[in-house]
Amino acid sequence: MFQTNTYQGSLEEKYTLLTKQLDALLEGEKDQIANLSNASSLLNQFLSDVNWVGFYLWKENELVLGPFQGMPACVRIKYGKGVCGTAAKEERTLRIEDVHTFPGHIACDAASNSEIVVPLLKNGSLIGVLDIDSPSKNRFSEEDQKGLEQFASTLLKHL
Repeated sequence: MFQTNTYQGSLEEKYTLLTKQLDALLEGEKDQIANLSNASSLLNQFLSDVNWVGFYLWKENELVLGPFQGMPACVRIKYGKGVCGTAAKEERTLRIEDVHTFPGHIACDAASNSEIVVPLLKNGSLIGVLDIDSPSKNRFSEEDQKGLEQFASTLLKHL
């Protein structure tokens, strides 16, 4: 039923196809954990040069580990702490070229060198963040950011 895809075209075209696949994959399913699990798997299959792809969910004033692909991770992140907590607090995507230069970076996986975090806001309320790490510095481009924000926007329709 499922197979690994090879994406063709520009990075923008690839993200557009990925987002369409996500929408079709999640169509009709309302379970948040199932949808986040499939979203993290789809992203992990799509992205190259990443070592962690997943979600932290907003619960009782902190971010709590949700579905992910990668090494075991920090379970709880305080609001405003690390890249994830800061993106949640500022309600904006953070694209960090070198996590070792980010004040207060939380090192869950020592192999991570760059990171992008997209806050998940539904009806103006924070529900979590999409967090992606790479072992390479400066892995995530502006095009990646736009594509991942588009992906997150489509995902939010199914949460």
